[in-house]
Amino acid sequence: IVTDPRTDHQAIRESSYVNIPIIAFCDTDSPLTHVDCAIPCNNRGTQAISMMYWLLAREVLRLRGKIVRSVEWEEKVDLFFYRDPDAILKKEAEENEAAAVAADAVAAPLAEDGAGDVNWGDDDDAGWN
Repeated sequence: IVTDPRTDHQAIRESSYVNIPIIAFCDTDSPLTHVDCAIPCNNRGTQAISMMYWLLAREVLRLRGKIVRSVEWEEKVDLFFYRDPDAILKKEAEENEAAAVAADAVAAPLAEDGAGDVNWGDDDDAGWN
């Protein structure tokens, strides 16, 4: 399965030497040499490609009998979108920093009231044992 026959021409050519069938997402200007099954779609945008892989995966599961057509598929198309790992880590760091700032904002009024200065281990309750 190739996303663009123009960019994957080398893999298509080599697979044609050993008779491996090729399924390709093809735009209007895609070359169809050695392509066995062309699926017409927009193969330029990342979200369009993700949507096509989502549709293909759903259709394969339907043909295998794993899911039925009358029930909506639970997997969202968002799972097929590419997410930059660095951007995800940066977002998580920002969320952790925001949570720390919020925790400091909650702890600050307690420190101003003096409620945070209570030393619970210095009680004169040694006779309780």
